[in-house]
Order: sequence, then C-alpha cells, then structure tokens
Amino acid sequence: MKHHVVALRLPALVQDVSLALFISVMQVQGTIIRNAGEVVQRPLSDLGDLGYLLLIVGGAVVAVRRRWPVPVFVTAALTSLVYYGLDFPDGPAALGLCVALYTLTAYGDGHRSLVIAGVGAAVLAAGWLVAAAGIEPRAAIGWVYFRIGAAVMSAAVGESVRSRQVIAAEAQERAELAERTREEEARARVDAERLRIAREVHDTVAHAIAIINVQSGVTAHVLDKRPEAAREALGVIEHTSSRALREMRAILGVLRDDDGDDEGRGPYPGLGQIGELAGKAREAGLDVELEQSASAAPLPSAVGSAAYRILQESITNVIRHVGPTRVTVALNPGIETLEIRVTDEGRRTAPGHDVADPRPPVRHPSGAAVPGRGIAGMRERCRLLGGELDAGPTPGGGFEVRARLPLAPTGSSRL
Repeated sequence: MKHHVVALRLPALVQDVSLALFISVMQVQGTIIRNAGEVVQRPLSDLGDLGYLLLIVGGAVVAVRRRWPVPVFVTAALTSLVYYGLDFPDGPAALGLCVALYTLTAYGDGHRSLVIAGVGAAVLAAGWLVAAAGIEPRAAIGWVYFRIGAAVMSAAVGESVRSRQVIAAEAQERAELAERTREEEARARVDAERLRIAREVHDTVAHAIAIINVQSGVTAHVLDKRPEAAREALGVIEHTSSRALREMRAILGVLRDDDGDDEGRGPYPGLGQIGELAGKAREAGLDVELEQSASAAPLPSAVGSAAYRILQESITNVIRHVGPTRVTVALNPGIETLEIRVTDEGRRTAPGHDVADPRPPVRHPSGAAVPGRGIAGMRERCRLLGGELDAGPTPGGGFEVRARLPLAPTGSSRL
C-alpha cells in the first residue's frame, strides 16, 4: 500500500495573522517578564497604557507585511523610535521590527528595498543611541547594539532569501528556454527530414513516371506494327517501376518504427549509378553523351547523392518537356567543387522526326511545359550544401542546368 504525504500549508494571510498575534504577545509578555521586580523609569502603563499600545501595534502590523512591506516597516520603525524615545522598559520590543525588515528585503525589488532598509536602520540606530544617552547602568547600552545588530541581520537574511529566489527563477527560466529550444530544434529536424523525404519521393517518382509515360506511349504506337519493340518497352516499364518501388521503400524506411531493421533498404543513389541513369534516359529516347572526369579523391556521400538527384531531375525534365533530343551531361570534379552541366539541344520538330525511332515526339496540350518544382528542388539541394545552381535557355533553343557543389559541404548534409 502506498502512503501519500500531503503537506498542510495555511494561506499566507492566516500565517501572517498568526505570526502578528504571536509577536504582539511575545513583545508584551516578554517585556513584562524581563522587567519584573525591577524599578523602571517609565512603566508600560504610563501615559494611558501607551507602552502596551506601542508594543501591540509594532507586532500587529506584521499581519499585512506581504501586501505592504514598506508601510509595515515604516510603522514598526516609528513605534520603536517612539517606544524607546519615551524611555519605556527594554525587552523584545524590536521583534516585530526585525520581521518587518526581513520582509522588506525578501519581498522587495532589490536595490530600492536595500536603500530603504539601510536608511531606516541608520535612522533607528541613531534614535536608539540618542535615547540611551543617559541610560544607567551603562552596561545596559549593550541591548541597544544588540537591537542594531538584529536589525542589520534581519535585512541581510531577507536579501539572501530574495537573491536565492531570483537565482532559482532565472535557472527555471533558462531551463524552460532550453526545453523550448530543444523542442524547436526537434521540430526543425523533423521538418528538414520531411522536406528531404519529399524531395527524394519527388525525384524518384517523377523520373520513373516520365520514363513509364514515354515507354507506354511507345507501346501504344508500335503494338500492332512492331510487337518486339512493344515488348521491349514493356520490359523497360517493368524494370523502371520495380526500381522506383525499391527506392521508395528505402526512402520511406526511416518512417518505420522497428529500429535497426534495414531489410529492403539500400544505399542512397550516387554517381556510381550515373551509367544506369544514362542508359534509362537513352531507352526513353534521349541521345545522352556523358562526359565525366576522374576524381582525385572519393566524393562525400552527400555530394554524390545530390549530384545524382540533380542529374536525374534534369534528365527527367528533358524527357517530360522536350522529348527525344541530344543531351550532354558533364561532370568535372575539382579540388574544392564538383561542377555539373546538363545541356539539351531543344525539341525536335515533328516533320524531322526520325522515322526509324518508334518513340513518338512528346506533345503537350498547351504547347508549353507546365511549371513545377523541379528546378526549385535542385536549387534547394545545392543551397543545403553551400553550392549554387543556374538554369536557363541556350542560344540554340535548348536548355542548360549548371550546378556547383562544394566537396566540403557547408550546409546540412541531410539530403
């Protein structure tokens, strides 16, 4: 059986009222007991029981110390000055004043409260010493210094408590800020991963669909006249769709919950598959010329993957928007950067189309390419690695994509 301990905590007002009652009783009763049997200069009952009244007021004012700390301190200080200035008997008459000083510095705002407490303590010390100028015996003046020391210690303890509370509040604020920062960083990582997956899915699906679209058109065009060409086109469709599915499983595998299970996943494509990419482009009707310089050192995987996706998207755009044409793919790895260039010669006119080529020219209902996210996605990939990408028409009517990727990426390596 579990036992739950419930802390009983009274409301602040109830605590302060109880404390005020206790201090008032202690000040009156303590003073009476301390001076019992002694001849005092002015008894508490003198001046219409003024001594009793001052002791009670000095204790009762503590009941509202949290709400009005400065007025409470001023009231307690004035009652103390009047009490000792009229030569009432010594005793624990400064107990309420010490609590008021503690409250002033503990619940105050720091500098202002310390100034008020310091000025008030100085005035009290001067008033107490002046009132004790003719005290007999002289050894009794020690109680004056005791009151001064108690007042200073009360203010110091209150300031210490306030400082600790401020430090604790700042630490709590820093912890909350750190927690918010961690949450924001986690959300940023999730957003970056979502964007990466979206780019990968776009590149994979767009490329596969473009090739499948072309090959399905070939199949419909030659199905009756050249069955062997139709069979070849169907084989390309099967191969392309199968590879696209494998890549999709690899890309979306990070969303699975079973940690450490890499079954069905493969490495992200890189420049090692450029030959296969060019082969599929040729099957889709492009005359691809590959110009690739040897690299002095292996390329970082992030750079290789980004380069592959840029080439894939560039070739996909040619297949979708141009059709059969000549494409030059140039890769020039340097010491610090990898330069990529993909240039096509533009759309071939229908009358000059090679009759030996069974692939029909690409036709667009509107006569123009529909703008998409291809170039924007390539530019995002370059920017994430600290590179740059330019794309635009060539004077001969074609289109060229130029990209520069630093071999030491300065951006995010998650592509």
